[in-house]
Amino acid sequence: MKRFIFNILFVIAIVNVAPAQSLHKKTFTNPLLPSGADPWVIYQNGYYYYTNSVRDSLVIWKTRNLADLRSAQKKTVWLPPPNTNYSKELWAPELHYINHKWYMYFSADDGNNNHHRLYVLEDVSPNPLKGKWVFKGKLSDATDKWAIDGSVFSHKGQLYLIWAGWEGDENGEQDIYIAKMKNPWTIEGERSKISSPLYDWEKYGDLHDANNPPHVNVNEGPEILKHNDKLFLIYSASGCWTDFYALGMLTASKNSNLLDPSSWKKSAQPVLKKSETNGVYAPGHNSFFKSPNGKEDWIIYHANSKPAQGCGGFRSPRMQKFTWNKNGTPNFGLPVKENTPIGIPSQTN
Repeated sequence: MKRFIFNILFVIAIVNVAPAQSLHKKTFTNPLLPSGADPWVIYQNGYYYYTNSVRDSLVIWKTRNLADLRSAQKKTVWLPPPNTNYSKELWAPELHYINHKWYMYFSADDGNNNHHRLYVLEDVSPNPLKGKWVFKGKLSDATDKWAIDGSVFSHKGQLYLIWAGWEGDENGEQDIYIAKMKNPWTIEGERSKISSPLYDWEKYGDLHDANNPPHVNVNEGPEILKHNDKLFLIYSASGCWTDFYALGMLTASKNSNLLDPSSWKKSAQPVLKKSETNGVYAPGHNSFFKSPNGKEDWIIYHANSKPAQGCGGFRSPRMQKFTWNKNGTPNFGLPVKENTPIGIPSQTN
């Protein structure tokens, strides 16, 4: 009788567990969320941590499977104090794990875009959703010029900051800058400008007329991608409010002086752009991550589903796997059509 009861209970347990296990998705479709600009992903200790621009706060999602992002645990980890230089327009947050501590980088202002600067928070907890985020201050070089879209990376033991900024004090052009860092919240030395809008596809400002760029010169959203003996800096170009927002690429040798502008070679064509055939417009402001098994390379970016949707709440996060060309450069392909089933990042060796 005891064995009979045990068998019955065992069957019931299996029946109860099986539906929950079946919820673990093996495929996903884009977009991952209905809305979310400037997506960022980092994989750490078996979890994906995701964030995007919310504008009035900093929010982190946590999940083992990005296909489940819509139902993932999320938490507002920081609210800016009112009436400060960083109370409003919080843009492009990034979450980094450096020296066993969490750091969040973001740009913000007091309600006036001309006052945008970079800021950083620190959390010593292993779980960034449970720790206390401490404001470390403004992240600026000696010029203290307008700055957005800060990202950090380490190369040969040196920490670097890359960002989009103005050369002067007026909004005439957005360029890409790099500087060494003394620590995760302090710039060391002078900034160096390594990219300015050069080609027509970096200067679109009109929503519809691809043949008449109105001289909106934008390079922004820089992100580093390393492969073999090269560093690739992938950035966003043209006005984010246009359908021609796209990703460009700079390439440098791993042995070069990264502060020297001549070390970086710009590709003449965008590496990811709109696909009218696939119904994806204005793809840009990306980040990169590896699959859990470390064997696959993935890009996550935001895009619009229809033309002329601008750079507001219609932008939604999408991700796709990418490959490498024979010459060692990344091949992102076309932005994948919405509702196309895609296998999740591989967890098996």
